Amino acid sequence: MATIESDYLHQELDLRRSRLEEAIRSLGEEPRLVSLLEEVDAALQRMTQGGFGVCDVCHEPVEAERLLRDPLLRTCLDHLTAEERRALQEDLDLAARIQTGLLPRRDLGVKGWEATFHYEPAGSVSGDYCDLIPEGNGSGEFTFLIGDVVGKGVAASMMMAGLRATLRTLLSSGLPAAGLVERANALFCEGIAASQFATLVCGRASASGTVEICNAGHCPPLLCRGREVTPLPATGLPIGLFCRSVYESRTVDLAPGDGILLYTDGLSEARNGAGDDYGVGRLTRMVEAHRGDPPRNLVAACLEDLGVFRGASRPNDDLTLLAIRRSSMS
Repeated sequence: MATIESDYLHQELDLRRSRLEEAIRSLGEEPRLVSLLEEVDAALQRMTQGGFGVCDVCHEPVEAERLLRDPLLRTCLDHLTAEERRALQEDLDLAARIQTGLLPRRDLGVKGWEATFHYEPAGSVSGDYCDLIPEGNGSGEFTFLIGDVVGKGVAASMMMAGLRATLRTLLSSGLPAAGLVERANALFCEGIAASQFATLVCGRASASGTVEICNAGHCPPLLCRGREVTPLPATGLPIGLFCRSVYESRTVDLAPGDGILLYTDGLSEARNGAGDDYGVGRLTRMVEAHRGDPPRNLVAACLEDLGVFRGASRPNDDLTLLAIRRSSMS
């Protein structure tokens, strides 16, 4: 386990120990509190003497993602009891239902714009983030967001949900895209471990066809304008790395038929049986062949080509695509 993660877990265990001691002083030596304190002390001892994060049954490492959620774990996934497996599956099913409920409507149609997305977790839940938020006044303006939280599984999905809540709350402030990302970064930093971060693209589309985009370390969106497909590189660092990061945005003007394809690295870094990456080059050629297509058709074409490339290989990461297109003059 990385040193940063080990330091974080040691701090987390020390904090839990202090809180348990305070609770015992206030409530008395309740058996459950005493038992928890003993578990924390045992985990701290394993950190000092060795053996922390090692499965008691097979002596292989316990999954780091699970330890970050619960540093008291002593068995890996392969050696959970039947009851533990059942409880874990119920938690995953609930998390998947909650995450599905957080997604926006699949297709967006506002004055002069159309958009759609594809969201596909590699497991039960995803660390990818996707949102489409139209202004409520019928102006034809909307905000689009796509992101990728480091890691996979439940821990990443919980961070994604927190990021979504933060950004949706900040939208009412009226900040431009760069200001929105800068403020979200500061808030995100306050609630995560030092080893955690997320990439993010925040875009704001206006009724006039102007789009403001801020890219915080994310895969470069592909701008489809006329006969050209151009990548839009990052304008800042991923959020969560430094609390005082400064972000910039760029502005592009889209004519009818122009659009933008955004995606997570579950697409660009997808692998086939030979271990080759799908790659941005192949994606760019695919977009060039389908420029001007409605968003739903473009996304479908990308997924079909990905399936051909990947063959029988299983997905190795969460996958999200988001396509927006200027459909008419307002």
